[in-house]
Amino acid sequence: MKIAIFSQYYKGNEASAGVLLNYLSHKEAQVYIEDHFYGLIDEHLDLKANFKDFETFQTLDNSFDLLISIGGDGTILRAITYVGDKSIPIIGINTGRLGFLATIQNNQIESALDSIFKGDYKISERSLLSIETEPGNKDLTQLNFALNEIAVSRKNTTSMITVNTHLNGEYLTTYWADGLILSTPTGSTGYSLSCGGPVITPEAKNFVITPIAPHNLSARPLVIPDDTEIQLKVDGREDFYLISLDSRIATLHNSTIVTIKKAAFKIKMIELPSESFIDTLRKKLLWGEDKRN
Repeated sequence: MKIAIFSQYYKGNEASAGVLLNYLSHKEAQVYIEDHFYGLIDEHLDLKANFKDFETFQTLDNSFDLLISIGGDGTILRAITYVGDKSIPIIGINTGRLGFLATIQNNQIESALDSIFKGDYKISERSLLSIETEPGNKDLTQLNFALNEIAVSRKNTTSMITVNTHLNGEYLTTYWADGLILSTPTGSTGYSLSCGGPVITPEAKNFVITPIAPHNLSARPLVIPDDTEIQLKVDGREDFYLISLDSRIATLHNSTIVTIKKAAFKIKMIELPSESFIDTLRKKLLWGEDKRN
């Protein structure tokens, strides 16, 4: 099995990295550590002295069987920029806070990997959003996709912006707000949820439009089919606004027309027998904690 390991930080992840690498050193596996992360951990773990042969990577290709992310959900969102449309399954070891995507806890690393090596898991395919801008923006040309959400928001001002919104060419409304979130089902438990959006199961064929602090009292989150093309035109007192694709941010001029639609590929998340989306909801959102239950 050819395995890629990715993380953004060493601090807080050292114990997990040690357990993971120690486990893999006893397996028939080709291990590749992301180049930057290798530099962070090598001086602490002395990789060459303590573990079997491994290599590093800067990019991935279709020959990889698995990517293991060490960190929180934000680390997985960064990991998908390496995976893209290559169909490499991803699983996350959770050293972060909430962990809707990174679900393996530190004390579960070895048992989770046992299941993976035995093939005892299933794949959860997650839809993504893609973006096009007119005029084009070089920051959004190559990594033009998001697993959680694409959001527009104000920049350098405390004033609201207006977001003129069309669905499949038909005018929906103009939101007066701090911004607007376009969320996938995967992202429905993230930024959108904190702004009052609904929770959507990962297999649902929908997206969510959620306004950020709207000044229209009638503005509510809207669930739409995932084959909808969304077009946005932003205006405000400032000439520029921010657009974010998961954790990546770019600046656009108010003259820019943004078109968002479902990406042509999906991300594959590994789901272990001991975990499910419903189970994660109960644990992470404390559903069922009512004393009457």
